[in-house]
Amino acid sequence: MFENKKIFILGFARSGYEAAKYLIKRNNEVLINDGKEESKVDQKKKEELEKLGVKFFFGSHPDDLLDNSYDYLIKNPGVPIHHKYVKKAKELGVEVINEVEMAYRLLPKDVTLIGITGTNGKTTTTTLTYEIIKESGINCHLAGNIGYPLCSFLDKLKSGDVIVMETSCQQLENVKEFKPNIAVMTNLSEAHVDFFDNDYQKYKDVKTKIFKNQTKDDVAILNLENDEVLAQTKNIKSKKLYFSSAKNADCYLKDNFIYYKDEKIINTDDMIIVGKHNKENVMAAILVAKEFNISDDVIRKVVYNFKGVEHRLEFCGEVSGVKYYNDTEATNIKCTQIALSSFNKPTIIILGGLERGQDFNELTSYMKNVKAVIAIGQCRKRVEDYAKSLNIPVFTHEFLKDGFKEIKKIEKEGDVVLLSPASASWDQYKECEIRGKEFKDYVKER
Repeated sequence: MFENKKIFILGFARSGYEAAKYLIKRNNEVLINDGKEESKVDQKKKEELEKLGVKFFFGSHPDDLLDNSYDYLIKNPGVPIHHKYVKKAKELGVEVINEVEMAYRLLPKDVTLIGITGTNGKTTTTTLTYEIIKESGINCHLAGNIGYPLCSFLDKLKSGDVIVMETSCQQLENVKEFKPNIAVMTNLSEAHVDFFDNDYQKYKDVKTKIFKNQTKDDVAILNLENDEVLAQTKNIKSKKLYFSSAKNADCYLKDNFIYYKDEKIINTDDMIIVGKHNKENVMAAILVAKEFNISDDVIRKVVYNFKGVEHRLEFCGEVSGVKYYNDTEATNIKCTQIALSSFNKPTIIILGGLERGQDFNELTSYMKNVKAVIAIGQCRKRVEDYAKSLNIPVFTHEFLKDGFKEIKKIEKEGDVVLLSPASASWDQYKECEIRGKEFKDYVKER
């Protein structure tokens, strides 16, 4: 399988690079096509693959580049589902898959695959699950949408290994045989519908493909409090395990304790990460861990020391009784709602960034603990007007560095300082992670 074939890779990103590197060493003829100009791609990786024999075509997608001489088209997850090469491949009878599907077909049969998806929380749940399994002594690999293409592990896997993989809707779109032994769905809500013709049902159906090939011998871990998840998984064949933040389940939250099979596992007051959503993420990870009979002591050790995924409601430290959280990945209103609902202490929130017409009024019911707003970025004037409409003190500065200076003047012991902008960062930063790193640097300087 995937030897002596002719393969067309659409998109030169991490997954395209790793797929090409694997395939070219197995006597396949490989062409990578990317619409970006050649000067804008990673030259080191391009040169590495060229030396191995990979061919490239950059800058456009000529009609005659793809023909029926190819055995597979491997599509980068970010490429639109209606790309003309995807349509043409189907017309020509060329199988369209992605790097995840390719790698899955090559996995050794005695490797256990854990697939984690959902609209929110999948990165945190994936990372936490991986850390718990690794701490238990099991040889474990972190893969998928979290930044590590699955095929990059193919040559490293040993008998009995475990793979913990975050799977996005874009990755699930082009899978066919892919089947995790354990599949987790954290929650479902409307997101990424632009990728699926603005069809929310199509998005949900693609997400649910993670369970499609599972049998009664496989496990599905589901959020009992999410009606969309329950509706979508009603007819799946796998063994179902549930977690809940409101009622009894296989793993549930009650009186600040997380229970597994009615036994206390975690005191949530001892957790560093905050918010109901993170408690749900912990419960999902516990259910996976218990499938491997991992001890409560190992679970507690990891959970109590887990600071969260970088840039996602990440605890950055405490100075003079003030706690700082970096949630720069909150580039939309929904994420900032989740962040604000995670605290019941006086909060200074940093809002603003790229002007995209976001409706800050949707935050109002979550602002009860906010003592001050720092308005930054391109849309800072609208943030200022919004804060004033709520009679919340607001300090307006174009740049984060000036806003942080203001924070130092008004913060008091017991406060929370929260960077959760409800805005993209592209007005000032190439990516939101740079904004988050800048915030963390200011915290370190306190």
